Amino acid sequence: MVVGVILYLSFFTPPSTELDDITNIDKLAHICMYGGLCSVIWIEYLRTHATIRRLRTLIGAVVLPIALSGAIELLQEYATTNRSGDWADMIANSIGALLAALLGYAVFPRWVNRKS
Repeated sequence: MVVGVILYLSFFTPPSTELDDITNIDKLAHICMYGGLCSVIWIEYLRTHATIRRLRTLIGAVVLPIALSGAIELLQEYATTNRSGDWADMIANSIGALLAALLGYAVFPRWVNRKS
C-alpha cells in the first residue's frame, strides 16, 4: 500500500501551494516517503522474524527501495511530460531509506514484539 501511495505521488501533478516557497521542501517529502516505506518494511520484518538477517534486510529494506526510487526518477524524466527526474530527489530518497535502516537496527527492535 505504501508503494502504491509513493507511485501515485511520484506521477501525479501536484497543486501549487504556499509551501512551494520553502526551499527544498520537496526533498523533505522524499525523505519522509522513503523513510516511511523502509520503516514499514523494517517493522514488518522484525515483527515476523526472530533474528535479523543483515543481508536480507539490507537488500529488502534499503537497496530495493533505493532502486525503486531510481526507476521512478528515470520514468519521470523519460516517460512523462508533467514530471522531471532529479538526482537530488533520489539522494533524498536514499537518505530516508538509510535513516530507516538506522532506526531498524537501533530502535525498532526494542519496540516490536518479535516471534519467540
